[in-house]
Amino acid sequence: MYSTIDSDVIDLLPDNDPQRILLHNEVHARPSQRIRLPALVIYVVVINDGISREQECEHLRRLPGQQGLLSEQLQNNFLRLRLQGYSLRWERHTEFTRYSLVQYLPDEAQLGATDPELLSCLALPRDWLADIPGRTFAAVKLAMVQGNLNAPHELLKQSRQWFGGNPIVASLIGREEHSLAVTDFMLRPSGFERFLVIMSADASETRAGRVSQRLLEIETYRLMALRGLPVAKRLIPELTSAEQRLAEITARLENKGASDQELLDTLISLAVRIERATVEHAYRFAATQAYYKLVMQRITELRETATPGTQTIGEFMQRRLSPAISTVEATAKRLNYLSARVSRTSSLLRTRVDILAETQNQQLLEKLTRGQALQLGLQSTVEGLSIAAISYYVISLLLYVAKAGKAAGLPIHPELATGLMIPVVLWVVWRTTRRIHDKFFKLH
Repeated sequence: MYSTIDSDVIDLLPDNDPQRILLHNEVHARPSQRIRLPALVIYVVVINDGISREQECEHLRRLPGQQGLLSEQLQNNFLRLRLQGYSLRWERHTEFTRYSLVQYLPDEAQLGATDPELLSCLALPRDWLADIPGRTFAAVKLAMVQGNLNAPHELLKQSRQWFGGNPIVASLIGREEHSLAVTDFMLRPSGFERFLVIMSADASETRAGRVSQRLLEIETYRLMALRGLPVAKRLIPELTSAEQRLAEITARLENKGASDQELLDTLISLAVRIERATVEHAYRFAATQAYYKLVMQRITELRETATPGTQTIGEFMQRRLSPAISTVEATAKRLNYLSARVSRTSSLLRTRVDILAETQNQQLLEKLTRGQALQLGLQSTVEGLSIAAISYYVISLLLYVAKAGKAAGLPIHPELATGLMIPVVLWVVWRTTRRIHDKFFKLH
């Protein structure tokens, strides 16, 4: 029953969070069915990738009296339809949609029958199951009957007969051992598996619904968990190749003659492959873990007790399902480990490139230092030559001045006067050059 808010008392609380009612009612989203024994449950799970709710609603409208069904009624991902002589549940999940038909089990198909045919008595319209939108992923025929659980050996004998002599897996269920669940996990030509549940005469309709729901969910989540196995098997050769390639790159890193650019290009290509595989398959691997956890949780809820001469459902799952899940887990860990190793190798290559760049920069600085030293030496030489040249021109001017003074009648000996001025001129030019040099270096 879904909760509602009484308008008379709404003012007693602050305004509701937009998600409050939706999240509160989630606990009531998929209630267990009430099943009256004897009953036949036809259970079909389809992958709903690319299938809209409108398509599924259109298919549900094909049922008698459901022509007025609206898509809005499917927004909560759960719908129960009570029809003439049977009921149908529709449930939509992230990756799949499941349909559960509950109807009366004919007398000729009950305990004591030998490999009974069950599909000819379906209450659904002809071809309705075959036209369900989506791809079939699981299909189960679950027969639920009453029996004397105080004689389990006789029940197991009749169960083997009911399954046509196939090897069976059986468990007594519940603390009071109120039910016996039997299956052979065989996929028949019709595309269905079979389950048989024998319950005590005092079992309630609610308990029957809970038992059927747990058994059907175990089979659904088992198959959904195994969707990661083909992905892991396809990925294993690629991971092996990537690991070998990474080992080659790591070995080449030790060779100082190897081209850093070539190593970098190869490593980037490998990193892209690993990252693409991670992005493509991370969800599938995570989903496998989630579904496997649900399988183990539902098996725990059964509270199984072993019957002599048969495996329990939990033991069967542990022996048959666990290796597949371990393969998926190992592949996921291997993918993550390889990604981490690629990152470490990238760091090593980056360190090598940084060290090489630093060495080249050091060599360049040394060359620049030597160049500056040569430049300073050359500058000193040029300054010396400049002092000599400037002094030469100044002395030449002084010589012309002295000659002009002698020509004007002054008692001057031009060559002697000029020769005496040479040391003074050299000192003045040198001193002026040094002052200009000192001012330049102070500015820089």
